[in-house]
Order: sequence, then structure tokens, then C-alpha cells
Amino acid sequence: MCLFALLIGPSLKAQTCGPDAPCEIDGGSYHVMLPEGWEDAGPKPALMFYHGHNATGAMVFRSGGLARDFVEQGYVVIAPNGTLIQGRQTQRWAGRMGVGRDDVAFSLAVLADATARFGIDPARTYAAGFSAGGSMVWLMACKSAGTFAGYLSLSGALRRPNDTTDCPDTPVRMLHIHGFADTQVPLEGRVIGNWHQGSVWDSLALARRAGQCRSNPDRIRITSDYRCRHWDDSCAAGGAVRFCLREGGHGMPKGWTAKARAFFEGR
Repeated sequence: MCLFALLIGPSLKAQTCGPDAPCEIDGGSYHVMLPEGWEDAGPKPALMFYHGHNATGAMVFRSGGLARDFVEQGYVVIAPNGTLIQGRQTQRWAGRMGVGRDDVAFSLAVLADATARFGIDPARTYAAGFSAGGSMVWLMACKSAGTFAGYLSLSGALRRPNDTTDCPDTPVRMLHIHGFADTQVPLEGRVIGNWHQGSVWDSLALARRAGQCRSNPDRIRITSDYRCRHWDDSCAAGGAVRFCLREGGHGMPKGWTAKARAFFEGR
């Protein structure tokens, strides 16, 4: 069961925010879903989920998997809002430093605000996102690697141009899931105007380099749904990279939430 919360913000004014009504902070807003009994639960794990292009943080909560596999398991789920698309009521993520709002700094501000409001455990805080939101996950891993204990990108790579010097600057635990037939965000990326969606192969190489993993995978696992390549045993402490290819195109595959939580929790 998910609850709206009556909160006392930094201004000491009571306000209500949750899945529909946003929590307002300087520079933007975010939505949140809270587990039942969250006020008495002590430090709680959290998932920050970045929405895709032309969507909103509120739309994230249409996913029943997030409620079932995260909120009902005691997680706080945070859905930050990107910047408004001109002429629309939906948002976007630039996924590049120096373009519009500093979304890395904004994400850190969202996390700090949610941690103070809802009693989140920083050691059990994870990031996930789809499409443009998946690119934001890679950008956070690149520019603020130690912020989250684990990362999941669904169908989004690190965009170009972005400075990848010392990126990430510490080993990260990264799971990337992509559709083999994805033409919206191809595995190789594609040019859009003066920027590039980025290559999944290049993004994975950055994560392996940061984790000091060997080039060839430690394990390959093939199931009816996924073909996964694992780098973990050969990586430095704190590093693990997993790439799972699935059939189909641009989308969020059934069961991704259970797979994500298992990865985050080391199962």
C-alpha cells in the first residue's frame, strides 16, 4: 500500500506531496511513493527513478512493478522531474553537462531533501531510469559515482559530448538492460542535432575501467528472456558491471523491477 505524506518542509509550512502532488525544492520538483508505516520504519532503502523523454515524474508511478518490488518491500521511490519541454506539460533530461539546468546538482539536491524528509539510508540508495532517464543514470554514475550504491540503465547510454576524464572516478555497480531491436536508442547510439545518444559499448567500457574489471566477462548467462554478460569477480572492490540484452525494441521489459532489486541487493 502506498501513502501520501503530510510533511513539514524546510520552511516549516505543512505541505502534502506524493505520487501526484510534487515535492518542491529550489530548481525543480520530484514525486515520491512511500511504504506503509514509513514513519516508524527507521532508515529506509530508496530508489531514484528517472522518467523518459516527454514524460513526468508522476508518470513513473503507473508502473505496478515499482510498487510491488520496491515500495511494498520497504523502499522509498523518488521520481525527479526533468525540465519542462516548451509548449508541453511534460519534461526532458538533457543528459549532458553545460546544457540547461545542472541535472547532476539537481539530483543531489532532490536526494538530500528526500533523505531529510523521509529518513532514507544513504548506504542503500539506488538509481534507475528509462531511455533519457537511463542516460541520466549513466551521467550520475559518471559525475557522482559514489552517490548511489547501485545503478540500472534501461535503454539509455552516456550521451556525447560529456567529459569522460576519470568517469566514473570510483568503481560502480552498474546493470544495463537493452533491447536488441531498439531503433529509438540503438546500441551504437545515433546523432540528434549537435549531440549523440552515446554508445552502450563505450558506456560499459567506462564502467569496467573504473572498476578495474577485465575486458572479457567473468560469466555469461543465457535464459529465455535475457542474454547477460557479468563482470564482477575480476573487478575491484565495489565494482560490478552487468549487461543484459533482450529481444524486442525500445521499452521497459516485464519483470525488470524484480531483476533490478535482486542486482541492487546482491542476490
